[in-house]
Amino acid sequence: MRMRQLIFSLLVFSLLINLGYAKEIKIGKTAPTFSLNDVNGAVHNLKDYRGKYVVLEWINYDCPFVKKHYNSGNMQSLQKKYTAKDVVWLAINSSAPGKQGNFSTEEILKRSTDHGASFSAYLIDAEGQVGKWYGAKTTPHMFIINPEGKVVYAGAIDDIKSTNVADIKKASNYVSAALDAVLAGEAIETTMTKPYGCSVKY
Repeated sequence: MRMRQLIFSLLVFSLLINLGYAKEIKIGKTAPTFSLNDVNGAVHNLKDYRGKYVVLEWINYDCPFVKKHYNSGNMQSLQKKYTAKDVVWLAINSSAPGKQGNFSTEEILKRSTDHGASFSAYLIDAEGQVGKWYGAKTTPHMFIINPEGKVVYAGAIDDIKSTNVADIKKASNYVSAALDAVLAGEAIETTMTKPYGCSVKY
């Protein structure tokens, strides 16, 4: 009986690890390293960006919350502002094949061009491995990594959970506040928040 319970416990633990729930991102800890191809087939390794601030943005163009920030130009504005300050901005898509948000290369390029997206790269994580390492739960779900490779912010893009474009101007943008702080050599006031958006389509 005890052996059965032990086997069951091990199976459950293994399942949790595979689902990505056994690891939680902790502020101040080293970010999980990864290597992913971008939409053009080029390889991006997180280690290659040591020495720079890196933003990870979980993305799904069909998610209403993502549409809010792209159709308004808000996300692109942030991307342009901070990549101009030598911040690396990586959009990551963890939608599995056949699920919402998993697009062909042509569709991704078309939508990115139509939106005027200004991220450094759009990375493909179709198996969901990187998303699970980071515990990415929503689109968008935002992470900021410092030049030493440690996570300094994780959570929502701002403090108003809605799909209403009009709320963007009223919201306090956590990502912008965090980046402005670290680039000025100051401490981040809010380092972790609860993300909101559509569930990542693993």
